[in-house]
Amino acid sequence: MKFLMVCLGNICRSPIAEGVMNEKLRQRSLNGRADSAGVLSYHSGENPDSRAVKVAAQYQVDIKNQIARQFRRSDFNEFDYILTMDRSVHAEILQMAQTDTERSKVHLFLEFAGASEITEVPDPYYGGPEGFDMVFKLIDEGCNRILARLEK
Repeated sequence: MKFLMVCLGNICRSPIAEGVMNEKLRQRSLNGRADSAGVLSYHSGENPDSRAVKVAAQYQVDIKNQIARQFRRSDFNEFDYILTMDRSVHAEILQMAQTDTERSKVHLFLEFAGASEITEVPDPYYGGPEGFDMVFKLIDEGCNRILARLEK
């Protein structure tokens, strides 16, 4: 199982999702890996936002050495699941897909996890630490649900 978590700039939501999913795969001794990307390039080469690093560390997930990158067409071939954090990112990735097979790999993260109330992971960038904590918890629960679904 290869997961690509995708958000806007790849410094807040998707790095948290990459770190959480990799930790859960490790804890469950599952063969797989997660990576992350952004649809925009303006943070490429940067580490995650310090608030994302801090909240992840509070839950024993280390993301400080991740490096932001932009989504690339080859990701459709490399990953089994491309999980988008919100509808605008989802639409952008679907626009890049050229085949039904590529489109079938793209899922809205929380919808794929089976969430019903909240279907998008909100972008915490312009808020305070409480937003990052809420995002971490949404992603953590989403990863649990996704792995439970795929293990069946």
